[in-house]
Amino acid sequence: MKSLEEENLLLKEEIKTLKEKISKEIETNYRKDKLLFQQNKMASMGEMLGNITHQWRQPLMELSSVTMELQAKIELLGGVSNEEILEAIKKSNELTKFMSQTIDDFRNFFVKDREKIELKVSEQISAAINIINSSFKRNNIKVEIIVAKNSKIHGFRNEYCQVLINILSNARQELVSRNIKEPKIIIRIFEKDEYSIVEIEDNAGGIKVEPINKIFEPFFTKDKANGTGMGLFMSKLIVEDNMQGKLLVKNVEKGAKFIIAIPKSN
Repeated sequence: MKSLEEENLLLKEEIKTLKEKISKEIETNYRKDKLLFQQNKMASMGEMLGNITHQWRQPLMELSSVTMELQAKIELLGGVSNEEILEAIKKSNELTKFMSQTIDDFRNFFVKDREKIELKVSEQISAAINIINSSFKRNNIKVEIIVAKNSKIHGFRNEYCQVLINILSNARQELVSRNIKEPKIIIRIFEKDEYSIVEIEDNAGGIKVEPINKIFEPFFTKDKANGTGMGLFMSKLIVEDNMQGKLLVKNVEKGAKFIIAIPKSN
């Protein structure tokens, strides 16, 4: 028979082996999650580049019309007034400022965050909308923002922006695929207890999945042509694991409502 001391040694070895296995499994899962996050980000890059193309097309056309108008007046009328020149400069500056802001928003989205920073919720929503606004305009989707309390949170800017883009893009996709008349997205910003809340609600008729939380499962998608099925899964990971918040969804009267709750910054 084995002595008590020998049994204790064997037990310690088994515990040590088990700990090593658990550590390896945790590391493996961490690497998988990191890879999935990068794959999802790369998958969205094509759409992002498409968005910036559409985002710039209109201001470029307007810039062209400003210069063409000045040129036509010079050629036909022999010159332009100082007032007209100043007005053209003002208009051009507004357009280039908008294009510059678009570049900043795209750059912030793809640059790797190194540390959590304090974020104003409304500013992040504006940045997210700026990135995909061309697709809203193209599909005549009205976006209404209601700010009851513009709170601050701590987090990674591009990750939070990605969550917002994923949810907004999901709403847009449903509105377009279902050919909704007068498509609309309502964004509400407010505080409740210790949380900053963002609600994103559409009028696309609701989520036809039971149980509804299945949409947060990895690779869940109804249309492979429109995505990898990773967007909402990664959004939930970011909100709940990286930002210690909650990402919920429910059907309401006219559509679906996503609720993003993040602890407020003190």
